[in-house]
Amino acid sequence: MARYTGPVCRLCRREGEKLFLKGEKCYTDKCPVERRSYPPGQHGQGRRQRPTEYGMHLREKQKLRRIYGVLERQFRRYYEEAARKKGVTGENLLALLETRLDNVVYRLGFAPSRPAARQLVMHGHFAVNGHKVDIPSYHVKPGDVISVRERSRTLDLIKASVEAAQSRGVPSWLELNAEALSGTVKHLPTRAEIDVQVQEHLIVEHYSR
Repeated sequence: MARYTGPVCRLCRREGEKLFLKGEKCYTDKCPVERRSYPPGQHGQGRRQRPTEYGMHLREKQKLRRIYGVLERQFRRYYEEAARKKGVTGENLLALLETRLDNVVYRLGFAPSRPAARQLVMHGHFAVNGHKVDIPSYHVKPGDVISVRERSRTLDLIKASVEAAQSRGVPSWLELNAEALSGTVKHLPTRAEIDVQVQEHLIVEHYSR
């Protein structure tokens, strides 16, 4: 299964904002974006040219792709599926990405970051409706119950993540039972319930060229 394995803080610096790929480190002053907000590389501090229209479209697409840890070919498939659905294509795209199992695990607070959630899912630590699911891209549906499997409930990473996430809360389209280490999908997320700071219409324009 292909995935990005390089230094993730470089991705945040390239986009010029926090993508929250390093868990709790992103909430502290140790975050590289706080200390070096310019892009990585020898030309990172050079004079910034005004981006072209294509450049703005590309940056929004790359930012959203990196936030959810999706590679280019898979992201393109998500866009094509979103375009086939009824409704606004950009909002459909965000909803598809939000309902990935690895993202839901992160949103419920069972993992400190999406990359960590992806790894936990792949290692078989979670179940959907009582059945083990180890596919990070698995799409959850309204009414699905995501739970930590019995053998994984003592993992320090999961327990620490749940404790740290208590203060941040969970999105309104999810319901968390912290004691049972489980969560329920109440409904599919709307655009107002997705706190990802992207201009999705620019991504639609990028693929509609």
